Amino acid sequence: MVCLKDLLKKLTYQVIKGSEDVMVTAVANDSRKVEKGSLFFCISGGNADGHSFAEEVAEKGAAVLIVEKEVSIKEEAEVTIIKVENTRYAMAFISAAFYGNPADKLKVIGITGTKGKTTTTYLVKSILEHAGFKVGLIGTIEVIIGDKVIPANNTTPESLLLQRYFKEMADAGCDIVVMEVSSQGLMLHRTQGFLFDIGVFTNIEPDHIGPNEHQDFEDYLHCKGLLFQQCKTGIVNRDDGHWQEVVKGHTCQLETFGFSEAADLKAKDVSLVNKKGYLGVDFKTEGIVNMRVQLHSPGRFSVYNALTAIAICRRFHVPENIIREALAQAAVKGRIEMIKVSDEFTLMIDYAHNAMALESLLTTLKEYEPKRLVCLFGCGGNRSKLRRYEMGEVSGKLADLTVITSDNPRFEEPQEIIDDIKTGISKTDGSYVEICDRKEAIAYVIQNGQPGDVIVLAGKGHEDYQEIKGKKYPMDERVIIRDILQEMKNT
Repeated sequence: MVCLKDLLKKLTYQVIKGSEDVMVTAVANDSRKVEKGSLFFCISGGNADGHSFAEEVAEKGAAVLIVEKEVSIKEEAEVTIIKVENTRYAMAFISAAFYGNPADKLKVIGITGTKGKTTTTYLVKSILEHAGFKVGLIGTIEVIIGDKVIPANNTTPESLLLQRYFKEMADAGCDIVVMEVSSQGLMLHRTQGFLFDIGVFTNIEPDHIGPNEHQDFEDYLHCKGLLFQQCKTGIVNRDDGHWQEVVKGHTCQLETFGFSEAADLKAKDVSLVNKKGYLGVDFKTEGIVNMRVQLHSPGRFSVYNALTAIAICRRFHVPENIIREALAQAAVKGRIEMIKVSDEFTLMIDYAHNAMALESLLTTLKEYEPKRLVCLFGCGGNRSKLRRYEMGEVSGKLADLTVITSDNPRFEEPQEIIDDIKTGISKTDGSYVEICDRKEAIAYVIQNGQPGDVIVLAGKGHEDYQEIKGKKYPMDERVIIRDILQEMKNT
């Protein structure tokens, strides 16, 4: 139970009704979770406006309403109404105060960028845990608090939930939190109410532009850059053409990484490692850290992810031998995740689910000069047809064989989605087969793998379900592969 006046200390506000001395027992932004004594945030959302629930939550016993516009309440209702300029912004500060400002007890690392956020968070967690730290993680795939794993709904949770996670992590004895910070999260003030110890920028490319996201690339750039006004130290990719725009107006100390000679931490002497059933990369670093590194994941973007992790972990004085060992062992579910099925060819699972990500992945894999590059993928239903055309064209252009299959068809017919993908492939000379059932498609590429092939199962990544007609059915590609191998063994 906390006094409202203490929750409002860092905000500018106006008391519309009631008293600041009221006691608050809980905070909520979902009207269904309101109980007697709760403080309710009236959020103007894309699908619903919390202000329209004001009277309902007052009748349920809410003690306080935080609003940004007028609400209709019965005159006799015993509820305090506080008006602020932006309820999302206020929610971040009030939630932090309600949970006792838990971020102050932790070292918080925030990683933003179009690509590389997820992989880098797991690399950092792996290295720091090898060094003896207890690390919480918040990201696209899941939230990890000690032994507790919570599936994620948003890359960056709403501030109220984020602060609750911070409190759970502090209570569980975590020293450090590493989290993905989305442009949406920054735009919607989810990361206000505390200061990041380290803010990181990986890269930026046009993405998340459209209705309910960013109006244009400039807005996307601006929102990414907000992180560097909310952190003590900024670590940025100097090779990205937009890095100076991203850090414009920064209030933190800056440090850079990349291949550039001007970077504070640079990668040199990169060589590809190609073994049976395994692709990797070897390089050395120069500048603020001088060491040799070998990664069990391929390509230049893997080097960037590792550089980012090294730049972060050196600030926690992790010895170089521990960094090297942890990087050699680190694996991220669904991100260039190699699954051993044969000594003759390499098979991997990756989340690449748009043309930009698929092109980056396939271009990287071609550098290893496989006998054949085989790409299996589908596209999600009830999403842009343009994505299907583009992914079809990318795979047709770069892969030696494309296997078109189903992804999450949602409320569309899988065959119609496949036909759209074929429209894109038809612009190229690429060979393809279509196998609508994803398990059958995976069985096909495994049974027909040839010595020297590199096979990519793209699009699903960490997902362990397939969404059909509004229902999610269990479907984990790792389980499917295991079942196929067992069936092959039995027959």
